[in-house]
Amino acid sequence: MDVAELLARQEIQDVLVRYCRAVDRGDLALLRSVYHPDATDDHGIFSGNAHEFAEWLLAQPGRDALVTQHHLTNSTVLVEGDSARAETYFVAVHRRPGPPVEVGLFGGRYVDRLERRDGVWRIASRVVVHDWSRYASAGEEWPGLESFARGGQAPDDPGWCLLAGG
Repeated sequence: MDVAELLARQEIQDVLVRYCRAVDRGDLALLRSVYHPDATDDHGIFSGNAHEFAEWLLAQPGRDALVTQHHLTNSTVLVEGDSARAETYFVAVHRRPGPPVEVGLFGGRYVDRLERRDGVWRIASRVVVHDWSRYASAGEEWPGLESFARGGQAPDDPGWCLLAGG
């Protein structure tokens, strides 16, 4: 593996992580930035243009109260010049406020084809594979949680504010 391939792999990993951050913070501009304009995304309940998917996803009813965390795990990336293929395992956690608090877990894989166009890596096509899931009412929250900063959507999320320069 040469330096150019290492750099490409790191840029691709950055795209994958940026996707998670964009979804978790509800940042439409950031979410669009991971996809080429003509990219497709098959998310099961939505299959079509990836930019339209981004708009659809972030416009879902109750989205402003939803807290999500997308965790990437194993990732296999094969770089072939200006194109690449990647399979990345993930666990997504979705929490809706209560009472009762509801928590959903979704384990799967992002199966991506990526392309470098004009020197920029982005997703050209994505298929989300469902491997397992669990959804449950969690009842009451842990005592004392009200003293912590709360995660949320941009622009109110503390991490989003820090990294956006706010």
